[in-house]
Amino acid sequence: MDMHLEKWIDHIQMEELLKGVNNAPQHFLGLHDYYDGQILMAYRPGAWSVAVTDKNGGNKKYLERIYDTDLFGIYLPEKTYKEYKLEYQFGENHFFVTEDPYSFDQIMTEQELELFHQGTYYEVFECLGAHPRTINGVPGVYFAVWAPHARRVSVVGNFNMWDGRIHPMRMLGAYGVYELFIPHVAEGDIYKYEILTRKGERILKADPYANYTQLRPDNASVVACLDRYQWSDQEWVKNRNQNSRESYKEKPMNIYEMHPGSWMKHPDGRPGGFYNYRELADRLADYLLDMGYTHVELMGIAEHPFDGSWGYQVTGYYSPTSRYGTPEDFMYFVDHLHQKGISVILDWVPAHFPKDGHGLAKFDGEAVYEHPDSRRGEHPHWGTLIFDYGKPEVSNFLISNAIFWMDKFHVDGLRVDAVASMLYLDYGREDGQWLPNQYGGNGNLEAMELFKHLNSVIEKRNPGFILIAEESTAWPNVTKSPEEGGLGFDFKWNMGWMNDFLEYMKLDPIMRSGCHNKMTFSMMYAYSENFIQVLSHDEVVHGKCTMVNKMPGYRVDKFANLRAAYGFMYGHPGKKLLFMGQEFAQEREWSEERELDWGTLDDPLHNGMKRFVHDLNHLYLSNPACYVHDYDPIGFEWMRCDDNERSTFAFVRRGKTKSKQLLFVFNFTPVEREDYRVGVPCKGTYRVVLNSDDEKYGGNGSVISDIRAEDEECEGRDWSIEFKLPPLSVIVFEYDYVETPKKVKAKAATGKKASKSSKGKSGRKR
Repeated sequence: MDMHLEKWIDHIQMEELLKGVNNAPQHFLGLHDYYDGQILMAYRPGAWSVAVTDKNGGNKKYLERIYDTDLFGIYLPEKTYKEYKLEYQFGENHFFVTEDPYSFDQIMTEQELELFHQGTYYEVFECLGAHPRTINGVPGVYFAVWAPHARRVSVVGNFNMWDGRIHPMRMLGAYGVYELFIPHVAEGDIYKYEILTRKGERILKADPYANYTQLRPDNASVVACLDRYQWSDQEWVKNRNQNSRESYKEKPMNIYEMHPGSWMKHPDGRPGGFYNYRELADRLADYLLDMGYTHVELMGIAEHPFDGSWGYQVTGYYSPTSRYGTPEDFMYFVDHLHQKGISVILDWVPAHFPKDGHGLAKFDGEAVYEHPDSRRGEHPHWGTLIFDYGKPEVSNFLISNAIFWMDKFHVDGLRVDAVASMLYLDYGREDGQWLPNQYGGNGNLEAMELFKHLNSVIEKRNPGFILIAEESTAWPNVTKSPEEGGLGFDFKWNMGWMNDFLEYMKLDPIMRSGCHNKMTFSMMYAYSENFIQVLSHDEVVHGKCTMVNKMPGYRVDKFANLRAAYGFMYGHPGKKLLFMGQEFAQEREWSEERELDWGTLDDPLHNGMKRFVHDLNHLYLSNPACYVHDYDPIGFEWMRCDDNERSTFAFVRRGKTKSKQLLFVFNFTPVEREDYRVGVPCKGTYRVVLNSDDEKYGGNGSVISDIRAEDEECEGRDWSIEFKLPPLSVIVFEYDYVETPKKVKAKAATGKKASKSSKGKSGRKR
């Protein structure tokens, strides 16, 4: 061996490299100045020989094999090379030429590393992960991963025979981040990280920041480029970004919750029967537009290996699931829906993640993303792991992920799953199974801080991006800003209303009179949060029955009940959400394994329900009274709320103008109410705009003409209307508000009481 080469070699580093435990290969491999000359070291298991050339292939020199190992080196007495290539020979006629991965400088900056360490590098997805880049004119892929407990990390893939010895990554200081630029790796290449743990185990992990993933069960990461798609929704994004939290409160929000893989199955027999994102976009956008939905909420878009988790056990937080196509296909999906005027919301799952071996669990052999104590780090009932929200790099992972979907895929909002499980340390646990916070309470202080941090960042970056909490308890101030002591969400699912509402609707009508308050109680707290009235997928699975089969009575009564129920939901203050299939009263419980029962639309009752929901949606959209004052008491008033004996209800919804206000009247019994009289806000004509008993909806075909209010008192109202109220129905009237002087009560108009009243007024003036 050349004496200069032998003198330069650090035998400790060489031994670590040969054993596969070197975490700083750049200090040993690559080109290094040595006095007036250079030392070049290369390591390639299985190579017959290694030569170096200049970048054009000239000035070729062979490296010598070191100590009969797969390590090669050469001493150059002069500074011969600045940019160079390595030529590896395998066998008689197999040569492989490439630039040296260890000839490139560190890419992630100290500032970026420090921000990540502090939990404030909100675009960390631009660095961590796999990113096609051209550096010094050389195309390749930059890989970076956080594995703070690892002894060594290598990139393995179809480009290096999955051999962890070939591309060990460099560790960047004490931050636990490893990086490597590998020339000529390209988009579409498959890779994982081979991690040597502190216990000496070699484990393979998918990239937590990967942008594309192999379809299960392979689950490897795939190199993808997210910057090539040509968006056409610039005007949409501009308008959205100019919105504010307050402006959304006055806008219609009618959400169609859907699971893309089971909405419709492709008839060509392809695996899983999945439509591609692009194919789905065209069909779905037209359907939503026709039906009158403003938003679609997508289940299961982030990559997940188990279909039966519906996307709530995520392994690829930065990867749109490959079940339905590529990341660019998903971009097309969002873009197309925006051009049709439909907003896109994703289900987002920061509460927990699965234990799958290729995923985040014990990522580098130890707890990295999860809390190390099982009393805080594991859900005993779900069998999943809980993020360690107090670790800055973990909170950064989650906050950056929310921004990633907003920036890279133009989505308009996130519905945050299982918020209650994050807020309560004792959620789903018995005594002794959980640890209290530092004050002895059961509130998860780190999770609270995560939500406040997330919502504050989103508010500053893009106030038009909405965040919705699925929070199932009475946790206060979920939709108040962090400055006001809240968590900062824009909206919250109204689970309390949903539970009471469904309990009432399930009852035999004979029993409803005893539970009348289940339909009225929600107005006691309706303005405490910015609520969304929801009938979600959770209500139509696991033996809970579909919406129509929750209803009592004969089949025709079930449909009538459900039409009235939907009318109550849409009339109630709050934005709206309905799960797919319930718009036409699917009778089978939802399953991710099959498509919706579209064939049932040949049945007049199912078709009638779809027509009813269509008309109800468009009534909602065309009447600001239904939404502009969702969070202001001025927008709602009971006309009748205590008629428990007959199980009828009536209320009005008001907009910002006196025209096109709405009166909703409900009958939740199968008994027709002859000469039904209800008080109304003013005189004038009350025009029927929706009658759920109409024959076209599957009803009995009752006809209610426009009604002129009568000067007849009813339940404290000076004016009232009378009509025949059909059984199990909702009737919606439109009216224009007319200022009407209050009538003077007869007993106050004459006699001593009147005189006393007059005298009192005179006295006050004096």
